Amino acid sequence: MDRNAFVAGCFAALAADTGRVRLDGIHPLKHALRFGATVELAVSPDKAALRALARELCPDLEDRLEGLVEPVPASLFAALGPPPPSPVLAIARKPEVEPAALLASPDPAPIVLLDRPAHAGNLGAVVRVAAALGAAGVVVCGGVDPWSAAALRGASGLQFAVPVARIEQLPSQLRRPLLALHPAGPGLDVAPLPAGALLAFGSERHGLDPALRARAAAVRAIPMRSGVSSLNLATAVAIVLWEARRLLPSTPAAG
Repeated sequence: MDRNAFVAGCFAALAADTGRVRLDGIHPLKHALRFGATVELAVSPDKAALRALARELCPDLEDRLEGLVEPVPASLFAALGPPPPSPVLAIARKPEVEPAALLASPDPAPIVLLDRPAHAGNLGAVVRVAAALGAAGVVVCGGVDPWSAAALRGASGLQFAVPVARIEQLPSQLRRPLLALHPAGPGLDVAPLPAGALLAFGSERHGLDPALRARAAAVRAIPMRSGVSSLNLATAVAIVLWEARRLLPSTPAAG
């Protein structure tokens, strides 16, 4: 088979492939490589421009990208789908994450539970925050796919840096204390977070499922100025994860 036809076929097959994802641009690709993903194919219409970009954004990966990325005609690159923000497209294998094992993980860091998230970009931003602040994982219960193209863009591909799982229903038995974030609870500044919590956040559109809130071992609220009714989902997650990180013993500082 002609190499260009092979490349086109690989990208076309992604629509029906649940084990692989498309990476749009250098940012998701660099994170996939840094965090051990298997990148099966990477192509660019302008390797010189890509190398210059890598030298600026990820010099640790400059030589690796040079060896990995194949040159393709600009016409083929344009035919592979919506143009990425930088001149590279790649295909990577999704890491295998078993939801039950993740929820039972002994890691003392919290896990973020998103209840029916409705906006893929916001979900991606949550993954980005969770990776940055050392969460033990992100579990998505219903709602949009955390591995969708929009979620990958929102997270800059940091789904490869933190375990991410999707479930349709939360198990009846949990190893971690379930903590619901809801305005009706005491503030984070009043009552501390339990260690190793499963932190449940409602969707942007519908809020936290009342049944899920009723299962929670505790409820906490983010203190906010009077008259301010809500926060962006990723902002709320960042605040709570920062508080949880502050309470963890021996949390290494970012270098």
